[in-house]
Amino acid sequence: MMIKYPVHKLAKDFARNGKVLPSKEVMDILTQYGHPPKNHMQPLSDLELSIVFEYLTQNNQIDSIEQVYADVYHEPGAKAPAPKEEAKPAESKEEKKERPQSQGQQAKPAPQQQGSQPVKQPVQQPTSRVPAKKVVDTRGGPAVNLEKYDERLENFTDQRRQDMRGGKQKLPKQNQRGRQQGGKGQSFGNKRRQEEQDRMRRLQLEIAKKAPTKVLIPDEIGVGELASRMKKTGAEVVKCLIKNGVMASLSDIIDFDTAAIIAEEMGCKVEKEVIVTIEERLIDTAEDKEEDLVTRAPVAVVMGHVDHGKTSLLDYIRNANVVSGEAGGITQHIGAYQVDVKGNPVTFLDTPGHEAFTAMRARGAMITDIAILVVAADDGIMPQTVESINHAKAASIPIIVAINKMDKPAANPDRIMQQLTEYELVPEEWGGETIVCPISAKTGLGIDNLLDMVVLTAEVQELRANPNRTAHGAVIEARLDKGRGPVATLLVQNGTLKQGDVIIAGTAVGRVRAMTDARGRKLTEAGPSVPVEIIGMGEVPGAGDDFHAVADERMARELVEQRKHEQKSAINSSVGKVTLEDLFSQIQAGEMKNLNVIVKADVQGSAEAVKASLEKLSNEEVRVRVIHCAVGAISESDAMLAGTSGAIIVGFNVRPDNNAKEFAARMGVDMRMYRVIYDAINEIEAAMKGMLAPKFKEVDLGRAEVRNVFRITGVGMVAGCYVLDGKMQRNAQMRLLRDNIVIYDGAIASLQRFKDSVKEVAAGYECGITFEKFQDIKEGDVIEAFLMEQVEV
Repeated sequence: MMIKYPVHKLAKDFARNGKVLPSKEVMDILTQYGHPPKNHMQPLSDLELSIVFEYLTQNNQIDSIEQVYADVYHEPGAKAPAPKEEAKPAESKEEKKERPQSQGQQAKPAPQQQGSQPVKQPVQQPTSRVPAKKVVDTRGGPAVNLEKYDERLENFTDQRRQDMRGGKQKLPKQNQRGRQQGGKGQSFGNKRRQEEQDRMRRLQLEIAKKAPTKVLIPDEIGVGELASRMKKTGAEVVKCLIKNGVMASLSDIIDFDTAAIIAEEMGCKVEKEVIVTIEERLIDTAEDKEEDLVTRAPVAVVMGHVDHGKTSLLDYIRNANVVSGEAGGITQHIGAYQVDVKGNPVTFLDTPGHEAFTAMRARGAMITDIAILVVAADDGIMPQTVESINHAKAASIPIIVAINKMDKPAANPDRIMQQLTEYELVPEEWGGETIVCPISAKTGLGIDNLLDMVVLTAEVQELRANPNRTAHGAVIEARLDKGRGPVATLLVQNGTLKQGDVIIAGTAVGRVRAMTDARGRKLTEAGPSVPVEIIGMGEVPGAGDDFHAVADERMARELVEQRKHEQKSAINSSVGKVTLEDLFSQIQAGEMKNLNVIVKADVQGSAEAVKASLEKLSNEEVRVRVIHCAVGAISESDAMLAGTSGAIIVGFNVRPDNNAKEFAARMGVDMRMYRVIYDAINEIEAAMKGMLAPKFKEVDLGRAEVRNVFRITGVGMVAGCYVLDGKMQRNAQMRLLRDNIVIYDGAIASLQRFKDSVKEVAAGYECGITFEKFQDIKEGDVIEAFLMEQVEV
């Protein structure tokens, strides 16, 4: 039976410097460790006693361990007890306690701490010193009464003595030791350990309740997902959002700032979740170390008006700097090539019309280092020259002006330099910073000086790259070859591209199967600023796309699929509903990047012609994309595609069916019908330029079906019709449809009701209709009547 030991009794038994320990201090110790007593009369359990003993021991350390062991043993001169003899009379109980075991037997082990393994003690020799009973007080108080705890220790040592046999100690198993502890069912050590574990679990739960929940929030998160991460209900989070002025449901997406405010308001600790994408894992974007960088060749782009000799200059430079013996070795032209200028390689890009250059600038790919602006000395600065100047300035690259055609009598370089100042290009001769070189691409005059200026400008820029890393660069141009498949011209900007590398460019991925330079020579690797033509891509990449050499082909294909999905999503969610009336305003606001068009025509040739003509209307602000081109009437599926992709439907000699009309009206899809291809081109081009004239709007009157056709002498073919909906009106505009294909577009010549000529016939009635100058009428044809009303834009 456990002895009841109240708080005040324990406090009285402890003394510190002669003073009794206050009961309140004992209660404070127990409260601190999760066992607050009700009052000072409450009996304490073994666990609570252990807590108090441990706390007082830890907080009342002795000064030195030497004073503990100073008098543990008898003095060296003390006489040891005699060895045990067979004829010796029986000893008293106290003598047995003090006598050591006989020689050859194991000495009695010292009492050990509960739960620890018994340790075999060394044999005690008769001449050894005898340990005396020693009470160690580590609490610093001289008057500690521990007699009440001696009874348990004595019972424990008596039990151990009974297990001594033949000089060897029988070590009981753990489960046996548990049964030997006074029939309590479990050992004191096991019970104490279990109670400690329970206490620690309770403390952890309490700490977890008090500590704020840490929430990881990405750039965007759903309201429901945020509630789940905060371990809150969706209703609580929605209520908090509404309180902060954000109307959102569980399925809505909110940004990081909003989510962070809500989470902090609900008592959570917010951390930004950094999501490592496939692109970040796959593509190495680490900065190069200074010691790894080496000088690279400059990349120069030649721009100018098409008639000012740009192509002639490129041809002269290429042919004049070909290595001896290779004059006839140029077997192909890949849009980029490298020449040697007095031991310094220079890469030239041939970008006619600068489509690729514009695409690269739009993507922020600064692949060119120097722009050579070609201006004809006898012609001056032209609109395309101004466009080239603006391109170079937007790309923040130095401009070298080459005044060409100096061999002509009408050459006037001073007038050219005067015109250049109007565009903030002041020649060095006039105190500015723009290098101006008079040249002649025909005779070669001044071209060596021009190349020297290119090399000098490159030296000033200190162009460097790291060839000892995976390659990345830009796609100069790409095409689909009938025999070789997708062919791409690449410019390596950093690293080294090797044959067999896996590369990813935009939404195209593949392995470099072969590499050639501008002269058709096969290469196994290409370093920085080297242009090459490669084969092996899965599809044709886009001009201006960045390319990267990667190590994992499987992950590269995953990234390509992800990019394609993102492009598709961007198309479907872009700009919403588009009409020609608000097209120009959207372009000016920067909202319109792509104008999606669906083309439907009566024959395939017309459909392809309309598609090609519309795509040629693309400019820098907006690109016309024909996302669907087919033959036949405009169907409901066409209208649905236009509604989801924000497209305009262009119909050429076709009409929409009823379902398509209803869906288009409901979703606000703009459908335009044309009979002349130039009308479609001019109208869309005018809308892109903001000059769309006031248009005529069709006002539908009704539809009638031809039930019978008969001929009347002096009148011609008469259509016996039944009005399906709306009304038929004399002198109204009409279309005759056969399988939703427009057969005739004109006006109603006469409208008869029996023998009477009427002004209009309502739905549900029969009538006779004749058309102006048209006789090819068949049963089943449908007549659409409408009026044209002018609408101000």
